[in-house]
Amino acid sequence: MFMNSSSCETSCPLRRTSGYVAALGIGLLLASCAAPETKLEAAATVIAQPAPVSAASAPPPPVALPHDQAVLMAARDLFGKAQITSDQPISVVIDPLVDGSTGMQSVATEAIGKRLVSVVSSEFPKFQIKPLNAANVAALPLVFIGTFTPINLQGKGEGERDAYRVCFALADLKTGKIVSKGFARSQTAGVDPSPLPYFRDAPLWVNDKIVEGYIKTCQGSKAGDPINPDYLDKVLSVVGIAEATHAYNNKQYKESLAQFSALLRSKTGDQPRVLTGIYLSNLKLGRREPAMKTFAQMAQRGLNAQRLAVKFNFQPGSVILAKNESPYEGWIKELAIQSDLTAKARSSCFELSGHTGRGGLEAMNEKLSLQRAEYVKQRMVAERQALATRINTRGYGSQQALVATGREDASDALDRRIEFKPGPC
Repeated sequence: MFMNSSSCETSCPLRRTSGYVAALGIGLLLASCAAPETKLEAAATVIAQPAPVSAASAPPPPVALPHDQAVLMAARDLFGKAQITSDQPISVVIDPLVDGSTGMQSVATEAIGKRLVSVVSSEFPKFQIKPLNAANVAALPLVFIGTFTPINLQGKGEGERDAYRVCFALADLKTGKIVSKGFARSQTAGVDPSPLPYFRDAPLWVNDKIVEGYIKTCQGSKAGDPINPDYLDKVLSVVGIAEATHAYNNKQYKESLAQFSALLRSKTGDQPRVLTGIYLSNLKLGRREPAMKTFAQMAQRGLNAQRLAVKFNFQPGSVILAKNESPYEGWIKELAIQSDLTAKARSSCFELSGHTGRGGLEAMNEKLSLQRAEYVKQRMVAERQALATRINTRGYGSQQALVATGREDASDALDRRIEFKPGPC
């Protein structure tokens, strides 16, 4: 349900779906698209601390605004530039905003979505925000998408993050093109990046092309560009995913299981986010066996996609797993089975890497991350002896942190992941 690092440029040809178009909500999520800003974005916004201008021709340094002001600026930028001629109200649906590095939804992204409804209603009455449901999406409205991404002082998604990049886009399902873009930068004060329950509980982070397509459509693009086809071709599935995810977040686990299961049987529903929802809902309902069967499917797909990250929750500064509801024994058993099967089928090996957040000394982080990777390897080898010569361990410390805010809580749990990368022996 999460995303792979990849370019945020969108130049793929469009394909129009024949009715339902589908796509977002989450996933665990894979890969991240925290690429550098385009020239448009850099000119429209920027970051935390103004730097001195070294040349007369240099543009004034952009500044990160207080959070609410940044959201308002980006919304006005987006809707104010949308050049659409119509005598009728223009329908807009909001596909839930995500973190541009991880694909997750958080308290902050949810709050931004609610703020948008108020801004549009009061300042841009020709646009009408409509509920995200099948009937409204089938009418091919404008779709609002947005990312809220931690960045550093240079505006990049690397190193220590000091601000947030706000990116908004309006995507026209009738033309298959981006209508308008809006940008700003937000200070970190007042931002709650805590992931919503579904994203907090998701155990794996794997490639999800639809979530990637959502992020690429927002980031690194400009008005007039095509909507990324991985997103456009499945836009209507976003409705079911959003509804099922909402049910899970509200502890309606029977309802979320029924909705995710129905999605899986549909043409567009076989997605990492749907499998994650089935796993989580079964686990909450005490259905351990079907939950672990789904976990095995998720792990297999992640390994086949060349990248799989697991959110093991270790005790602080330790290789001991924290006590919580996660069935770590089952995870390790299934990871061992699927890794062994993949290695044999491909005659390949794995790099099993440990990662940490940005707190503390980096030398200690690298040592701890290696020890955690070694611990997981030992547990897997105990299940499948053949893996002893198939797994190489490495500790990256915080070098490859995805969130890098240093909060050391659920919001940056992916920074403390254990990651599997198949490769040659």
